[in-house]
Amino acid sequence: MDERFLRSATAFCGGIGGTREELCGAFSAGVMLVSARYGRLTPHEDELPAYARARAFRLRFLLRWKTLRCAPLREQVYGPGGPGSCVAVGEETVRILLSLLEGT
Repeated sequence: MDERFLRSATAFCGGIGGTREELCGAFSAGVMLVSARYGRLTPHEDELPAYARARAFRLRFLLRWKTLRCAPLREQVYGPGGPGSCVAVGEETVRILLSLLEGT
């Protein structure tokens, strides 16, 4: 994998730059990956394939975590009965993305 992809996702962590105020970094990076695979290169190309997959990804993420925002998600993760690490959110996000991209 090109290391630029890994580097480009760094500042998404912690709700964008560690603020914990914005979108979950795993979700944001997932939208970036959907766009990288299905996005357009020119304004004349159809954006609908990327939009449809991003919407589906958003719905699946919300079904799993009930929020897109970092702070409430961290409360779930680090609260009683939670997995104890945002790594679990990242792993589950990858599973959601793979399922979506495989068409299941």
